[in-house]
Amino acid sequence: MQFRRHFLSFVLPLFVGVFALSSASFAESGVSEQRILLGQSAAFSGPAAQLGIQVNAGAKLYFDAVNETGGVYGRRIEIIKADDKYDADLAAANTKHLIEKDDVFALFGYVGTPTSNAAVPIFTRADVPFFAPVTGAQSLRAPLIHQVFNVRASYYEETQHLVEKLVNTGIRNIAVFYQNDAYGRAGLEGVQLALQKLQINMVETATVERNSTDVAQAVSKILPKRPDAIIQISAYASCAAYIKEMRKAGYNGQFYNVSFVGSQALANALGKEGNGVVISQVMPFPWSSAVPVVAEYKRLMAKSGIKDPDFSSLEGFIAAKVFTEGLKRAGKDLTRAKLVKALETINMHNYDGGGFDVNFSASSHSGSKYVDMTMITKDGKFLN
Repeated sequence: MQFRRHFLSFVLPLFVGVFALSSASFAESGVSEQRILLGQSAAFSGPAAQLGIQVNAGAKLYFDAVNETGGVYGRRIEIIKADDKYDADLAAANTKHLIEKDDVFALFGYVGTPTSNAAVPIFTRADVPFFAPVTGAQSLRAPLIHQVFNVRASYYEETQHLVEKLVNTGIRNIAVFYQNDAYGRAGLEGVQLALQKLQINMVETATVERNSTDVAQAVSKILPKRPDAIIQISAYASCAAYIKEMRKAGYNGQFYNVSFVGSQALANALGKEGNGVVISQVMPFPWSSAVPVVAEYKRLMAKSGIKDPDFSSLEGFIAAKVFTEGLKRAGKDLTRAKLVKALETINMHNYDGGGFDVNFSASSHSGSKYVDMTMITKDGKFLN
């Protein structure tokens, strides 16, 4: 009897330890019985802050609604925010911390091309899914990165649509004002390709540094060429500064922007000077309840006491909706590998996106080609 007690006292702890180790080895990072933990590095302060704030707000709106009904297989979806101020080095540091210290399951809703590019070697090495970055850059689309899933259209698709609209209205003398980084260059390349297809030469280009509103040199470079239209590839603060300074200098042409600018933030920054400024969009019109996913978005906004629809928050909302569908399809025994495979099954034939089609596959993680055009009105609203 004494021998048995000694034997059990020696063996049982070993058995429990081995069992615990075995169980832990099957547990996925960021997943418990109660929650699924996501990480988001974005600008939450600085000149591009409204982009991160709005994308996060829209995602949280949808995830909160899911959590209120029991989550996904009983797990709440939670997001850890990390402010990168739209700075690539900070984004890289945040990504490393989110994966290694916060132990997140996936990365969600990063904002910007340079910041997303800085995260790529970190999340690919750790094999962590990177879902719905707010960028249309080709660097996150081709060649295919196994962990990356894009919900918005590419800058190539967006700028081609924009250039074709301009040319179809008789505008051919086009200049580009762009941010001097990976985002700006990606947009510039898209415009160049679109113009080349139509055998049109670009009139001029000028740059602004990221997180800067010093546009004096850009004004002096483009103004003498008097282009009919200027396509802007930057964030709202610098684009607003450029429009205001060009107007002061006597420029009467048209300004066109891509969606990343931050539409409502641009309208707010411009005030009365925003009248007639055009912005291409990669999300449905957030004030039109005729689109089912927008109606759902507005209903949950009203329930939560949020008053102002916005393209950026709608993007976060739609991204959260698609991500949640992926979680459901991945099953209760959730792993990163199962999520990736589940997301690859989502397409317009088996998923109701509420008027916003998403098409993923094993060979393509670029979910949408949707592009539309809007114009700011004199009262700071938008026409579709």
